[in-house]
Amino acid sequence: MTKKVILYSLQSFSTTGGIQKMTRTLAHSLYLLSKRNEWDFKLWSVYDSNQDLMPQYLPEENFRGFGTNRVSFVLKTILKAKTPDLIIISHINLAIIGLLIKSINPKCKVWLIAHGIEVWRPLSFLKKLFLNRCDKIICVSNFTKQQMVSRHQTDPAICTVLNNAVDPFMKLPVRFTKPGRLLKRYRLTGKEPIIFTLTRLASSEQYKGHDHVLKVIGKLKDKFPGIRYVLSGHHDHKEEIRIQKLITKYKVDEQVILTDFIEESELTDYFLLADLFVLPSKKEGFGIVFIEALACGLPVVCGNSDGSVDAICNGQLGTAINADDVDELERVIIEYLENPLTESKRQYLQDQCLLHFNAIDYMNKLEKLINNE
Repeated sequence: MTKKVILYSLQSFSTTGGIQKMTRTLAHSLYLLSKRNEWDFKLWSVYDSNQDLMPQYLPEENFRGFGTNRVSFVLKTILKAKTPDLIIISHINLAIIGLLIKSINPKCKVWLIAHGIEVWRPLSFLKKLFLNRCDKIICVSNFTKQQMVSRHQTDPAICTVLNNAVDPFMKLPVRFTKPGRLLKRYRLTGKEPIIFTLTRLASSEQYKGHDHVLKVIGKLKDKFPGIRYVLSGHHDHKEEIRIQKLITKYKVDEQVILTDFIEESELTDYFLLADLFVLPSKKEGFGIVFIEALACGLPVVCGNSDGSVDAICNGQLGTAINADDVDELERVIIEYLENPLTESKRQYLQDQCLLHFNAIDYMNKLEKLINNE
């Protein structure tokens, strides 16, 4: 009998973020597995429209976008509730969907993807009830699994760690030369040591650590003449004002390059431009950006108190630090800059990253989990 699988998503294609990227890779894997195993697979998205679909991930017949029509989304879900054998809820904010289907179709297996801060906090009664009804919780990192068990007393037996994978459609470099067009755009020679941070810069999320990096750049500008700090990511107005004040405070106007949002098509070039990726965050569920950097041969410095350590294989592929220790951050950056990157070092990092976080292994692990249900 054909297994019927539905992945329910808030958003997968109309915005870019870690959860959206992860959901795309998950959807693509499920689509390929449905072809291999003759499953009936669909991706339903609340906030994407049908026109938002990126067809390289799955064909349009496997996708349904509701374009923010939440009433239609819920009603269609109820009408189809008796159909699926397995549903995967990509975000706990869709807990009501899982509860509805489980109540109408008790035999249906219900899985939740647990990412990071959305499940590291007190949950509403409805969300707690949903956790108790889940048949499996897929945690993107060991830290998230620990949080599920300690914060919500979730049964460890239903929690499985499945690390994220590098997007199979990410453009990966075969050579590690700095892109001329970015050097020209930012008036660089290619000799400057370049630190890179890419993250969402929101005034409500001041745990990413870029403010510490700005302080360190102010200390290092004499030791490393020409040093540049490329700080990228969409920022709200309040955070932009805060960053500008920090730039003035630490006297790094000449060293900091603020790019705002980076188009996906240019992401690899920015990783190639840099000599070190630094994001000493304290609340990363996993940190897809870390494996994207590593897949481009770029060393990574991250925080040591969240899911980031999974992305660097517990220190094998990068350095995890106390995100609140500015002196440690300075020491680590100096160590990297005093030992410049080589082609062979970048190739090693890329090879090791793709060994651990490739989409084929991710898909095969997912298949094993589904077939063992």
